[in-house]
Amino acid sequence: MILEVAVLDVKPNQEKEFEATFGEAQKIISNMQGYVSHQLHKCIEKKNRYILLVNWQTLENHTVGFRESEQYKEWRALLHHFYEPFPEVEHYTSVYSNAL
Repeated sequence: MILEVAVLDVKPNQEKEFEATFGEAQKIISNMQGYVSHQLHKCIEKKNRYILLVNWQTLENHTVGFRESEQYKEWRALLHHFYEPFPEVEHYTSVYSNAL
């Protein structure tokens, strides 16, 4: 499994609109092939910072299957105008886990 990590800095005073829009956009990603789960967390210290964690079965499920899809265009139209600066996305693989 691959963990996609994106730190999202939302333009100031657009947090509530972003959260509402993300509520709709998450339906897009949840239906993609290879999608496992996701979480969106809001930073306590910086009210306009979020972290998006998405688990994918493979790296290609995200980088090719999602990013090159028509659904990604819809995702981008819904969310990308909220970000400043545009987020850097990184991918991680597990070294240790407490899952049994």
